[in-house]
Amino acid sequence: MRILSGIQPSGKLHLGNYFGMMRPALELQGRGEAFLFIADYHALTTVSDPAALRAATRDVALDFLACGLDPDRTAFYRQSDVPEVTELMWLLSVVTPMGLLERCHSYKDKIAKGIPASHALFSYPVLMAADILAVRSDVVPVGRDQKQHVEVTRDIAQKFNAAFGEVFAVPEPSIRDEVAVVPGLDGQKMSKSYNNTIEIFGAVAETRARVMRIVTDSTPLEAPKDPEKCNLFALYRLLVSEAEAAEMASRYRAGGLGYGTVKKELAARIESYFAPMRERRAGLERDPAFVEDVLRRGAARARAEARRTLDAARRAVGLS
Repeated sequence: MRILSGIQPSGKLHLGNYFGMMRPALELQGRGEAFLFIADYHALTTVSDPAALRAATRDVALDFLACGLDPDRTAFYRQSDVPEVTELMWLLSVVTPMGLLERCHSYKDKIAKGIPASHALFSYPVLMAADILAVRSDVVPVGRDQKQHVEVTRDIAQKFNAAFGEVFAVPEPSIRDEVAVVPGLDGQKMSKSYNNTIEIFGAVAETRARVMRIVTDSTPLEAPKDPEKCNLFALYRLLVSEAEAAEMASRYRAGGLGYGTVKKELAARIESYFAPMRERRAGLERDPAFVEDVLRRGAARARAEARRTLDAARRAVGLS
């Protein structure tokens, strides 16, 4: 089984990224042949500062390696280091109906958030299809809100195969229903777009300050509280064992537990959970040559696969 995941380098990675995408992707390393890319081409739709893009790409690489990515089991690479993908995107574009792209909710959502409408933003799903099809991925792990991306890829692959012959295997989405939505400081889904994030490797003092800003209700300290309706508990349970989460839930329901106390315990849990990873990240920062070598080796593996796919697609459409 071949598995593909990707993440944009559009800012500092946060708890929502870690529990929503990173940890599930890292858990898949032992279940098949894994490919994981840093989607720097995709990030160009929202990041216009070259220095910021380079820094964010470097940070994503450091973060994944610090959090447990094994380059011997996962081909880890920058999207822009695999140029075959962009040529394949053009070949896929010739069979992609405008109506298919016009129905994509990601484009509408980003326009609604004020991101300028560009051809790159509109054709984003075709590049994503090229990412997936280039390495002949069997399975693409996504949250339910991202299922449409894989469905579009399936549609494009099927249209290409119908027009030019069976070139592409049609990938399957792997829906991660078990991954909870991670709440941000304001209770909405944690997202850089909402400026409500807690960074994975942010400064300890800043992390504590942000945790203390998490929105809670006005239930008095002495009153029982429902943990299932509390943003603090939703974050806490991600960081602890089932037994520890059950113990905290009991304290909520018993009354006498203040949200300030929970916030302090949550901040301490975040610090201890990521402490070993923070230490590994500091070591990786001192060895940039190693990080670059990992990305280059990953790109070489991805390019070898993408070259075979592109050659087959070129022959199918009549290019030499």
